[in-house]
Amino acid sequence: MANSTLVTEFLLTGSCGLLYSMVFLLMYLATLLGNLLITTVTTLDQNLHTPMYFFLRNLSILDMCYISVTIPTACVNALTDNRAISVAGCTTQIFLVIYCAYVELLFLTIMAGDRYVAICQPLHYPVIMNPRLCVWMTLATLLSGLVYAGAHTGLTFLLSFCRSNVVHQFFCDLPSLLRLSCSDTFSNELLILVSAVVVCGGCFLLIAVSYICIFSTVLKFPNREQRKAFSTCVPHILVVSVFLTSIFCVYLRTSETSSTIQNMIFSSFYTIVPPFLNPIIYSLRNKQVKEAVRKVMLRQSYSGKN
Repeated sequence: MANSTLVTEFLLTGSCGLLYSMVFLLMYLATLLGNLLITTVTTLDQNLHTPMYFFLRNLSILDMCYISVTIPTACVNALTDNRAISVAGCTTQIFLVIYCAYVELLFLTIMAGDRYVAICQPLHYPVIMNPRLCVWMTLATLLSGLVYAGAHTGLTFLLSFCRSNVVHQFFCDLPSLLRLSCSDTFSNELLILVSAVVVCGGCFLLIAVSYICIFSTVLKFPNREQRKAFSTCVPHILVVSVFLTSIFCVYLRTSETSSTIQNMIFSSFYTIVPPFLNPIIYSLRNKQVKEAVRKVMLRQSYSGKN
């Protein structure tokens, strides 16, 4: 951190205008409401205390934290026309974005594995996806995320920033800061490449294999069951595809082929869109969750009358 004192603050010139800030703010509030609803329902309804909804509840809590890392700051900066963010604030934002993105990806991978076991090995599902294993996988994901995000963040802020303090983004992200450094960033770029191949590539491969097995099994089902399974799995695949594609576009493109607008669009696709869509895709289209929401609403209404 001593080398980064050449720059005392960064300027987020990619902050959105007033109209886009209002859109982002509405998406932020809708994301919080949707994920809070899912968290509440899956906690209160005993019928939803299963491995699938356990991971879904964790994903909803993570999504509320994930979108809160970037959007509130970007909206405040746009509304107050104050683009400055301290080095400490930038460090915190980078760490949390990387941490949340890493944990999000691993949760999505675990959920794909859960669906594989439920559909392809239904008789062994209670034994394989037992509560102890679910808790251990969650803890391992959360703790490994600390190491992963800490390594990227620590290596980044060992660099010197003396060229400029202008970050062409609406939040502090790794590629934008590397472009500002006057130090040799080869080791940083190599770490990004290796981690992208190992983590993102590995998770994509596991998800792809899971869904290939799921689809091969589902094709043996009656047509009605096929439609039900496909309606559940296809949206999951779309979210994962958008999530990974946008990450690759932001982190693996060279600075010569990058533009501010493109980077902002791709960044929003991996920081805003997944938390916003996850409640709709995984829960609010699910009949069991809809019924649980209705029960909770009726219970609250009955309590209010009394």
